[in-house]
Amino acid sequence: MLTTQHDVDLHDWEQLIRAEYQEIPGLCLTRKQAQRLWNLDPDTCDTLLEEMVAEHFLRLTSTDRYVRADIGH
Repeated sequence: MLTTQHDVDLHDWEQLIRAEYQEIPGLCLTRKQAQRLWNLDPDTCDTLLEEMVAEHFLRLTSTDRYVRADIGH
């Protein structure tokens, strides 16, 4: 399987975002806040957040905020 630069970039971003959520367990961000915090374009931000929700690392709250899935809010 060929790995593209885009795949590497997404993996690097995912690792950074995971580290931020692990360092700050109560982190609670909207999609727009995450996009601004990490200076991501909308498509990349959506891809990363959706992937982390699918992996059960993050979950989307009823107020459209992304929080760690293992921490209650």
